[in-house]
Parts: sequence; C-alpha cells; structure tokens
Amino acid sequence: MRSRMQWRVIDIVTAAVLGVACGLIFWLWNSIGYAGFTALDALTPGFGGLFAGVWFLGGVLGGLIIRKPGAAIFVEVVAASVSAILGSQWGVETLYSGIVQGLGAELIFLAFAYKKFSLPVAMLSGVGAAVGAFILELFTSANLAKSIEFNMIYLGSLIVSGALLAGLLGHYLVKALAQTGALDRFAAGRTR
Repeated sequence: MRSRMQWRVIDIVTAAVLGVACGLIFWLWNSIGYAGFTALDALTPGFGGLFAGVWFLGGVLGGLIIRKPGAAIFVEVVAASVSAILGSQWGVETLYSGIVQGLGAELIFLAFAYKKFSLPVAMLSGVGAAVGAFILELFTSANLAKSIEFNMIYLGSLIVSGALLAGLLGHYLVKALAQTGALDRFAAGRTR
C-alpha cells in the first residue's frame, strides 16, 4: 500500500509544471517587482521587502497543492532555475534564493506534519520563505553590515509580503484552481 507521503508520477509532473509557471511569473516580476522594491527602498530603506512576496509563491503553491515532503523546495527551486535561465539580473544567486525560500516554506509544512493546509498555514509558509530570504541576504546582499533598524524594517516588510503576496495569494490561487477541477487528482482539489 502506498503511503500518502510517497510521490506519484502526477505529483512530480505537476510540481515541475508549477515550477515552470512560477518561474515565468518570477521572470516577469524581476522587472516589475524590482522597480517597486527600489522605489519603496528609496522612500524608506527596508520597505522594498514589501514587493518580494511574489518570489516566495512557488514554495507555497507547491506545498499547498502537492502536500508531500519536498514539494515546496522542489517547486521553488525549479521556479528559480527557470527565472535564472531566462535571464534574472541576479544570476546564480537566484538559485540560492530558490533553495532557502523553498526550505523556509517547507519547514512550515513539516511543522504541521503535512496535514494542515489552511489559510493560516499558507500565510506562515510565506513567512517561512521570507525568513529564509532574509537570512540569505544578510550575507549575499551585505545586509549584515547594515543597521539594525534597516534589518528590522526589511525583515518586517518581507514577513508582511510573504504572508500576503505568497501565503494569502497562494491560498486563493489554489482555491480558484480547485474550483476549475484542475486539482481533482490532489487532496487540494478534493477539499473544495
């Protein structure tokens, strides 16, 4: 008998397709989101993080739809890879971001033993991805050398953005997909 935690072929294919779709979203957001990020950071350093949540969406969607260990990391890393291949301005650092953001989201789903997929869990997974991004950027963006005030504003902005643009938006995207019947082969589609 197959464990509910074992990956099926449809899980792998769906995770890959989700990763590619999110990678295309990331690639588009690289210009739009970065422009907003830069504009808000110019007003108050650290507020740029309010635009980052879209880049955390892959892990949240992967976890909410696939509902198996590794799904959040898998989808976020595939998405980051697609974004990097298409020409992300951050180059290979995009992959590092995908790994830590996916891990941050994954740890939240793990904390709930891959059994709860409610709106609060989705929002927490967005926050987990945001914390992962924050920790990485302490080193890759030299944020460790910046003031405590900047880092607290930036962390707070990332958390809000992760909760809303990845968690809340991700939750409602999954609900919308489930309503179409596209997720009927997954628990996410059967709970509508």
